[in-house]
Amino acid sequence: MNFKSILIVLLLVGCSGIEELSDKREESFVDESSINPLPFISINTGGNLIVDDPKVSANLNIKRADSLIEAHQIGIEIRGSSSQMFDKKSYGFETWDENDDDLDAPLGGFPDEEDWILYGPYSDKSLIRNVLIYGLSNDIGQYATRTNLYELEINESFLGTYVLMEKIKRDKNRVDVSKNKEEDVSGGYILKIDKPTGDGQWYDDSFSFSSKFMPNGNIGQNKNTFFLYEYPNADDINDDQKNYIQNFIHDFENALASENFSSEQSGYQNYIDLDSFIDFFILNEVSKNPDGFRLSTFMHKDKGEKLKMGPIWDFNLAFGNVNYCNGASTEGWTHRFNEVCPNDTWLVPFWWNRFMEDPVFVSTLKERWNNLRTNLFSTSEVLQRITLIEEELKSSNAIKNNFSKWSILGEYVWPNDYIGNSYDDEINYLKDWTVKRLEWMDIEINNL
Repeated sequence: MNFKSILIVLLLVGCSGIEELSDKREESFVDESSINPLPFISINTGGNLIVDDPKVSANLNIKRADSLIEAHQIGIEIRGSSSQMFDKKSYGFETWDENDDDLDAPLGGFPDEEDWILYGPYSDKSLIRNVLIYGLSNDIGQYATRTNLYELEINESFLGTYVLMEKIKRDKNRVDVSKNKEEDVSGGYILKIDKPTGDGQWYDDSFSFSSKFMPNGNIGQNKNTFFLYEYPNADDINDDQKNYIQNFIHDFENALASENFSSEQSGYQNYIDLDSFIDFFILNEVSKNPDGFRLSTFMHKDKGEKLKMGPIWDFNLAFGNVNYCNGASTEGWTHRFNEVCPNDTWLVPFWWNRFMEDPVFVSTLKERWNNLRTNLFSTSEVLQRITLIEEELKSSNAIKNNFSKWSILGEYVWPNDYIGNSYDDEINYLKDWTVKRLEWMDIEINNL
């Protein structure tokens, strides 16, 4: 912890009333009889309303069993897109210093940074889909945001179970690409395939650029694949940097669409890190993420290196938790979404169907899948991972507390396909769905 963080902790500990912030919980929701309670985050905004931009100043305390672990000054706002319609909100926040300036801090045991997320699972009644898949990604060597489970209160109002997460950004401990400097614009970059919004405006080329290819691989006016500037972001990126990364993506797509796309000399593999694309494919397919490949899809390129996929992001609708476009079925390829829902506004780029025409991609995919199935992706290992997270929540009374606050078990929350009457129903559905999906993947991948 750096000097400024220590100073903030000491000042906050010395403030009168710090115990009141965490102890005035809503008794009707919180069962504190657990032997192993989750750590508790208490946020106090001093009466200010949290909105979707700008961030408001607040104090954040992390406690376990009424013992203060950390205290930070933060700026907090509501985050999310479709999730903002839910009563249980998610939040983005920055750790700040005494002047409300950004301050890197080692929050919750994670490496120093300033940008954080408190994600509130709501439509995902298992509470763990993102935690599950991010853990799998990290364990197979592909960075995904680290996660920890907490119970949360804001301004003395208990809000249930939340996931503390790292925001995706350039950092040596997150997406480890070089700082992009004017004298060498070759890296690093972070891009995101997503809806091209900027200040509420659609199709604003200051925030993104589009593919020259339609989702079917033909040249045309494409309104489906947009690459958003994440790093350098839209406010900081200059014209030379834009030209470089746009040309790189266009050259990659031209190579992939060409007749010689699989050529070692001139093909697409000259532009991409194949292993990262394979792992990204597996993680999105094993979970059948309906937004996979077409939305919330990050990629990055470091100086002197090829394009890498990831980090993976946003899996609350995955693992059969969606009632459209055959998303709940344990069968069917996610990357072939366009065949199932051709009229959707946001379609999967032509890349993935094209990759599957390359014997090298297919053979590499088979080898990687079968290796993973012998250890980290074995059915027993994946089920054990789910069980361990489930037991952490159950032993802490977090499940009881969350669904006392949010009485949604047995009720439809968009876009649920399965609606369990209890938490056990929800977690058993997740396990059963995952087992069937793994079995389907075994057959389909090895038959490619």
